[in-house]
Amino acid sequence: MSTGTRVLVLNAGSSSVKYQLIDMLDGARLASGLVERIGETEGRLLHLPPAGEPRESVRRFADHDGALRAVADELAADLMGLDSPELAAIGHRVVHGGLRFTRPTLINDAVVAEIRRLIPVAPLHNPANITGIEVARSIRPDLPQVAVFDTAFHATLPEYAARYAIDRRTADEHRVRRYGFHGTSHQYVSRATARLLGRDPAELNVIVLHLGNGASVSAVAGGVCVETSMGLTPLEGLVMGTRSGDVDPGLVFHLHRVGGLSIDQIDDLLNRRSGLLGMCGDNDMREVVRRAQGGDEDAKLAFDSYVHRIRRYLGGYYAVLGRVDAVAFTAGVGENSAEVRAAVCANLEELGISVEPELNATRSRRARTISPSYGRVTVAVVPTDEELEIAQQTFALVHEV
Repeated sequence: MSTGTRVLVLNAGSSSVKYQLIDMLDGARLASGLVERIGETEGRLLHLPPAGEPRESVRRFADHDGALRAVADELAADLMGLDSPELAAIGHRVVHGGLRFTRPTLINDAVVAEIRRLIPVAPLHNPANITGIEVARSIRPDLPQVAVFDTAFHATLPEYAARYAIDRRTADEHRVRRYGFHGTSHQYVSRATARLLGRDPAELNVIVLHLGNGASVSAVAGGVCVETSMGLTPLEGLVMGTRSGDVDPGLVFHLHRVGGLSIDQIDDLLNRRSGLLGMCGDNDMREVVRRAQGGDEDAKLAFDSYVHRIRRYLGGYYAVLGRVDAVAFTAGVGENSAEVRAAVCANLEELGISVEPELNATRSRRARTISPSYGRVTVAVVPTDEELEIAQQTFALVHEV
């Protein structure tokens, strides 16, 4: 077992790598950065060192191997290279773990093979995650590496919540069920909300609203996820930046048979040309709000649809939990859009949910409550920290072994 106290967290996308080096003694970020446009003519590496100015490099990164080796060079320049004895492990974000992976897992060849087998249910994400794992293992084959799965926190969904009402044999054969995503964020925020309230997570019921370009809701009862809005894929649920969220499944057949769209075209429509972008041409909530407040009808409709879908899930999850102690807003929109938070909570006083306008309008990077002191349900803004959650889970597992 390594005596190091640092964990490198890697989040490999199809054309990008995000990274953070975290000291587990105090949770401090020692370095972080991003490599983007991997494989394109001109890529970009932005490195944030522990002190001094950010370093930026614009050049071609042919593949993930070149990108990760460039990251290693940047860390080495700060005397924190991948060969440092202080590095205890590398933690990898993996989007889909299926039913097999419901907790952090030490990576070996068999684990990589199983993640590869899950590509059909996560074709946009798992291949890139595998690439990041394989390159990191080639650079440091001796170092413990851990996969932390977005789906793991939702593995506790009751079977009646996880199942779709289709033929069971077909569902089982093709691994069709509701898996949920953003699990590391929902897990971190539900625990952080309990800390904010000075409560034990085991006695708290929380609805977490993870609102970013991708968006999802979870109902967490006593620290255990019992319902979540994303399903077999990250397409189900809320209106998102470019994703439609819930639609009538018959829409697919209609667009194919009547509209003449291919399955790939429908996939592209629902995942990349829908949501806020599809409705008003913008997927940046700041711009949607600005336009809506200026009288733009398309932007107003997009904003209202976005909020309506959240409220529908919020009420439904209130019913699922029976008792709600807190509602926590998180991620880019949830943490920064006072307009969205106010609209979501408007006229819900009968449910014990309300926000105090001045508190809601105050900007801060800290976890905070925005509900009035007399509110029966605490409404909070809780910044998410998926990288720290991955690092904590990775470090804990390495020290168990």
